[in-house]
Amino acid sequence: MKRINVAVDAMGGDNAPREIVRGAVAALDLPSQPELTFFGDEETVRAELEETGCNSDRVHVVHTTQVIGMAELPVEALRRKRDSSIMQIVLRCASGEFDGCISAGNTGAFAAAAQLKLGLLEGVSRSGIAVVIPSFHGPLTVCDVGANVSAKPHHLKDYGVMASAYAREVVGVKEPRVGLLSIGEEDAKGNELVKETWQMLKETEGIRFIGNVEGRALFSGECDVAVCDGFVGNVVLKLTEGLAEGLLQTIARDIAARSADLAERFKPVVKALWDRHDYSEYGGAPLLGVNGVVIICHGRSDRRAIRNAVRVVCEFVAHDLNAKFVQCLATSQR
Repeated sequence: MKRINVAVDAMGGDNAPREIVRGAVAALDLPSQPELTFFGDEETVRAELEETGCNSDRVHVVHTTQVIGMAELPVEALRRKRDSSIMQIVLRCASGEFDGCISAGNTGAFAAAAQLKLGLLEGVSRSGIAVVIPSFHGPLTVCDVGANVSAKPHHLKDYGVMASAYAREVVGVKEPRVGLLSIGEEDAKGNELVKETWQMLKETEGIRFIGNVEGRALFSGECDVAVCDGFVGNVVLKLTEGLAEGLLQTIARDIAARSADLAERFKPVVKALWDRHDYSEYGGAPLLGVNGVVIICHGRSDRRAIRNAVRVVCEFVAHDLNAKFVQCLATSQR
């Protein structure tokens, strides 16, 4: 079996390079036995590797001299920093040297580099970021959450097709129910984008479209895939993250205020709740529609999230998802 080669941006993210290196090294024990290549300042990366005690022959380092900051303008940064870790992992993937790449760095720069250098799959006009959110009734895949804030109906239709295939093949939902995020469940509700997309999805073959869904439906188990434009999706994602974190912190604080003994007894419960709703369980967000495997990680990703991001790359490649996307899109356009 061909070993899966993963390019890792060691310099991107709030916790880089320490958590990035440790998380990726932890992924060496995955059943797929991936090959890892870290891109970044070689001296810094090797120092981190030495601290982990890793001496695997499946780990390599490529020296890069530049880093794109989280606040930099994506296109301008890519133009000025050709030797950045983000640009180099994408370029090397485009050349066929790697099967996939991951970064917790500047999302805009990573997505822009991927679209520019990898191109789009046949039948895809715009790529979209798919995020898996742990809901109360199981994982929910939302697409798009930021790649395309000026979406057209056919973009959203494609997101529904690709996100449905992703939910089935990687997330493990047998028959994903696809909902279109709107301000009401009725068919006539929503703006022109939603109304036109609703008609397209209704006529799309190969997916289980259930119609419009409201925001509350995202956590009630009504759908497994939620489709929306990148502006709405990003607001949903950030609101969900903040609400989940805030609720758990409030619960823990209120229990502690009542009794230190009670807080100690409830600590395992609070931890279990956090683990169940922790984004890091799903690793990262695939950029669906590009001609490659690109996993965008949260800027705050810890080692657990990075390990799972490497796992997602391996699963994406093992399921040959891009070929399935092309096939599903061709079927949906008949």
